Formats: sequence, C-alpha cells, structure tokens
Amino acid sequence: MEEETISLRELFAVLKKRFALIVIVTLLATIVSGVVSYTVLKPVYKASTQILVSQAAAGSIASLAGISLDTDAKFIETYNVILKSPYILDQVIKELDLDTSAQGLNGSVSVTQEGKSQVVSIAVENHDPAEAVIIANEIAQVFKEEISKLMRIDNIHILSPAELPENPAPIKPQPMLNMAIAFVVGLMASVGVAFLLEYLDNTIKSEQDIEKLLGLPVLGAVSNITAADEQRSSSHTNIGNLKKRGDKVEA
Repeated sequence: MEEETISLRELFAVLKKRFALIVIVTLLATIVSGVVSYTVLKPVYKASTQILVSQAAAGSIASLAGISLDTDAKFIETYNVILKSPYILDQVIKELDLDTSAQGLNGSVSVTQEGKSQVVSIAVENHDPAEAVIIANEIAQVFKEEISKLMRIDNIHILSPAELPENPAPIKPQPMLNMAIAFVVGLMASVGVAFLLEYLDNTIKSEQDIEKLLGLPVLGAVSNITAADEQRSSSHTNIGNLKKRGDKVEA
C-alpha cells in the first residue's frame, strides 16, 4: 500500500481554501474572550501584609520541637500551616463578620516566605480591594495574638501592614492576555478544523483528484458549458453559415 504524502504546496492550498473559516473562527474566539474578560469576569484585587519572625522565636520553636534547625524555612513552614488553619481563620471570620467559611477564606489566602529570610507575606485576594486589605491585616493581627498562646512565644512583629492604594488595580482578569491566548487557541483550532474538513471531503473536483484516486492518467475532460458559452457558440455558428452562403455580415 502506497503511503500518501502531502506537499508543502498542498498545505498552503488548504489554508488558502479555508482562509475565511480560519479568520472567522480566530476573530470570534478573540472577541468572545474580550467580551467575557471585560463584562462577565469580576475583577480580583490583592492585598498583602508582612510579618517578621525574630530569631528568638525560631529558637523557642526549635527547643520545643527538640530538633536543630539549619535554616529559617524549617520553622516558617509551621507558621504557614497555622496561618491558614481554621483556628486562625474562624476567628478572623468572627471578628469581621464575614459571610464565608474557613475553607472558603483559605482558598483566597496565600502564605509565602520571602526568600530565605524570616519575613512571611500574607496575601489575600478579594473582589473588594478594601475588604482584601482588612482581611489581610486581621489575619496578621489574630495570628500575632494567638501564636503566643499556642507556642508560648512573643516574637512576631507586623512588619508591613496592608494598605489600600488610591487607585487599586486588579490582578485578574487580564483582558489583553486572555485575548492573546484566545487568538492563539482559536488560530490553532481553526487550522485544525480546516485540515479536518479537507480530510473528510472525498468529493472529486478536478482531473488531479481522479488521477490520485484511480492511479490512471486522464485522457480528456469535458469543460463546464454555461449559458453564455452556448449563446456565444450559437452566434459564431450563425455567422459562419452566413459567410458560407455569401450573405453580408455587419460587424
């Protein structure tokens, strides 16, 4: 069985043939993405606060755990868990009278260590920028108060509280990025659909298709005769008959 090969010229021919489809699908995907990003998706704002864990606190944790800490990351991992635990978040929800659960609030809170330092950042994402700031500061404050009870240490300092900027900018959605992604995805999808339609199209349209299908050379072809061609042919026939009879033919 002979393997069917496709030349680069044939690929470009398929793209040219389905060019309108590719353009329409790509533009439609980009426009829909832009409309959804600007009108449907709610903007999300981010506020963050930083707390400092002093070395004395680290030493206290090490002595309580009975282990030797080589780096600050060892004990800060403990704080990461406590900060996002229901023990802290439930108190934050109660203090601020939030209409959410500890699990729901947990999904909008992220805790990260700044490099290998003793600084921990608490970030909160919310549709309301002011509420994001309030929640971030409340988490830091509740944690500072409760950690002394839990681990008998008092070396947590709020280094940089969250503040509400004059013109808060959302971190997402990013309409231009979404539209760029939709453009690329729409272009790839439309090209794929174009080649799929070409693959499924098994109709015979030219002499070359017959040669490929039957593997036989084409000896002749009947062209498509239109009404204009028939009228033109009839006019030439009538003129020829007049010339044969010797009649005068006016141009």
